[in-house]
Amino acid sequence: MKADENNGRGEARRPFPASVKAALIDMDGTLLDSMPSHARAWHRMVSELGIKCSLDEFFGYEGMTGAATIDLIFRRELGRPATEREKVELYARKTGYFNEQPRVPVMPGAARMLETLAGRGVRRVLVTGSGQKSTIGRLAAEFPGAFEEGMMVTSRDVSRGKPDPEPYLLAMEKAGVLPSEAVVIENAPLGVKAGAASGAFTVAVTTGPIRESEMRAAGADMVFPSMEAFADALPGLLG
Repeated sequence: MKADENNGRGEARRPFPASVKAALIDMDGTLLDSMPSHARAWHRMVSELGIKCSLDEFFGYEGMTGAATIDLIFRRELGRPATEREKVELYARKTGYFNEQPRVPVMPGAARMLETLAGRGVRRVLVTGSGQKSTIGRLAAEFPGAFEEGMMVTSRDVSRGKPDPEPYLLAMEKAGVLPSEAVVIENAPLGVKAGAASGAFTVAVTTGPIRESEMRAAGADMVFPSMEAFADALPGLLG
């Protein structure tokens, strides 16, 4: 696909699958515009520990489980792993700070994307590194019928979160598809790495501060500047 055919997004790394049977879809920053709120909550919690951090760095950790994020920061800044108790208590504190903020909006274009997939008979599987019931529980209300019962993979279902491919491999198993029949839809480099490692065609949507070059370096097959742009292009890609 040439640049002019892809609305200026450059060439696709490889051809879009001829027959897509399942779409494996991230949640935060993809379906819900929640990453700014998550980043603020993480930044507040970590800063309270006396650890210097930047707000934007937490956009780069999106896709990891909360426990893995805490452990990464402890190993980097304190030179030791976080204890299990610290992981549980600190993630609970971060979750509380997230819930104190205004209700996060739906990502523009997400509903239209899901409707297009459903209309073409493509199964939808949610694949999130989150374990927060406050956001996961919103999906049925915001996107009624978008995800069939059991078509969901969260941090509680895997032993290794993104960037490991385990979440996406489990999603393919749930949908009963091969990597060549699946498309991953992500918004962060760690999720893109997981999708690429699973063998599925991986679409990155730059809904936050992460640059397109970082998405491509992580293994994205195709990059879109917004979810609305992807929703616009999706009928043609599936056609």
